[in-house]
Amino acid sequence: MLVAGLAACSGEKAPQDEAVAQSEDAAVEVADEAGPNLTAEQASKEITGDYMRSIVVEISDDRYEGRGPGSEGDAMARAYLAIRMEELGLEPAAEDGSWEQPFDLVGVNSSQPDSWTFEGHGQSLTLKQWDQFIVGGGIQEPRAELDGAELVFVGYGIQAPEYDWDDYKGVDLTGKVLVMMNNDPDWDPELFGGETRLWYGRWDYKYLSAARQGAAGAIIIHTSPSAGYPFQVVQTSWTGVQFELPAGDEPRSQVKAWVTEDSARELIAMAGLDLDELREAAYNRDFQPVPLGITTSIGMDVEITRVQSANILGLIPGSDPELKDEVVIYTAHHDHLGIGTPNEDGDVIYNGAMDNATGVAQVLAIAKAIKALPEAPRRSILVNLVGAEEQGLLGSEYYAANPTFAPGKIAANLNYDGGNIWGHTHDVTFVGLGKSTVDEIVTMIAEEQGRVVKPDQFSDKGYFYRSDQFSFAKIGVPAMYLDTGTDFVDRPPEWGREQQNHYTEVNYHQPTDEYDPSWTFDGMVDDALLGYWTGLAIANADDMPTWNAGEEFEAARIEALKAVENAVED
Repeated sequence: MLVAGLAACSGEKAPQDEAVAQSEDAAVEVADEAGPNLTAEQASKEITGDYMRSIVVEISDDRYEGRGPGSEGDAMARAYLAIRMEELGLEPAAEDGSWEQPFDLVGVNSSQPDSWTFEGHGQSLTLKQWDQFIVGGGIQEPRAELDGAELVFVGYGIQAPEYDWDDYKGVDLTGKVLVMMNNDPDWDPELFGGETRLWYGRWDYKYLSAARQGAAGAIIIHTSPSAGYPFQVVQTSWTGVQFELPAGDEPRSQVKAWVTEDSARELIAMAGLDLDELREAAYNRDFQPVPLGITTSIGMDVEITRVQSANILGLIPGSDPELKDEVVIYTAHHDHLGIGTPNEDGDVIYNGAMDNATGVAQVLAIAKAIKALPEAPRRSILVNLVGAEEQGLLGSEYYAANPTFAPGKIAANLNYDGGNIWGHTHDVTFVGLGKSTVDEIVTMIAEEQGRVVKPDQFSDKGYFYRSDQFSFAKIGVPAMYLDTGTDFVDRPPEWGREQQNHYTEVNYHQPTDEYDPSWTFDGMVDDALLGYWTGLAIANADDMPTWNAGEEFEAARIEALKAVENAVED
């Protein structure tokens, strides 16, 4: 059915980019040239709900203890997934010929003080840990502390020369504690991404930005709309061991913290100022940092541990002698949060069934179908199940810095983070739509499924910058993230959004993210099939996809391609 539709599309193509047309033809050729016994359409039948369910049930089981990086459960999950790759006939693809690309992690476990006191203007304010703030050490040292450090409100804490935006204005902020809002300015659709959150709006950018100013600490003001999740996610995600890659040359602050909006309002009021008025001022390019006349001291013992996790790499070598050294990479993160703070039922295991056993299951199902083809695609296919995503995309960041294929040889990255457990949809969410020539390929294939491609339907949550495709985009690779649609078959219009919002509010990064036998995998099959056909089209096209002109990652792609050219000349 899909193949027939693809073939029909190939007869009269609408005017579009030549690379897209080649990709469409290539997808057809997968079926046309497969031979009489097995076509790409038949191979796609290997993508089944039962297969994916078996993987989700297994690695989200309590025996894996939430797959926390460096834990016994993490090692168990990696071993299990390597076995599944071997069963599919993939080749171990790490540098040493094994399944695993190991990387070191530094665990930072900060002692959480019960309270945090701020003083200024003849007043004192003491905040309560957990309920009002979460704080941790920002350095990989046994002690992190602030001693009488002054607070400065810095708006969004953003430096973005391409938008003529600088919240710091050259002010010397060495040794200060920077208080900043979450997200990025969203009042103008032409400025930043409007309501679409960019990397500038992410917590990791903000802490890094503060450290680059020489700040001793940074405090992010949490609101559920600006973060994309409730404060309980901060509570559970930012307590206990926080894993990082070993510190390099980047500057670091002593302390990283979150405070609730109500607490920030009290703190700002101590300075005789109004939080809403400061927010309003921070909407403008001419905003200047505002010293608050408030100081604070805090100290934390920090337990430093060193562990190791790994990305799991399985390869399907390409069939074209000239193109097999190029690759399409499918990613999904295999880790979750491990064992953490108990919930009201006393459950301490953060199973990560939706996040991200479902993504792993979809990628392995796609690999199963590709391996069922009588001939491999022209380009190679790499399955990369990355680790430590929940700690800040660490596994994919490590791979991007130590790739097994040169960035200029990576045709595209297709990432899966979460799955549709609610049923068939009339639509599919393409996180990254509008950024690259992959758009037309995905749109064409989705139409054959009877579905409409929509951009990120929760764009204010910044999903493109919150999962592993971002690590690939930063090195220039056209990257995408296929996510659940919201228009469910035989459901009221708002039903899908209600389900996803409920998951975010109740189960996201909580022990309740557990497998439920009532889950249906029909929607996951649809989304995996979309990724299967998209990957085949890219893998069989004459040319690789490109970023659209002016996209933020275009320059990195040009640099990566030039590096390949220079290597050939040498």
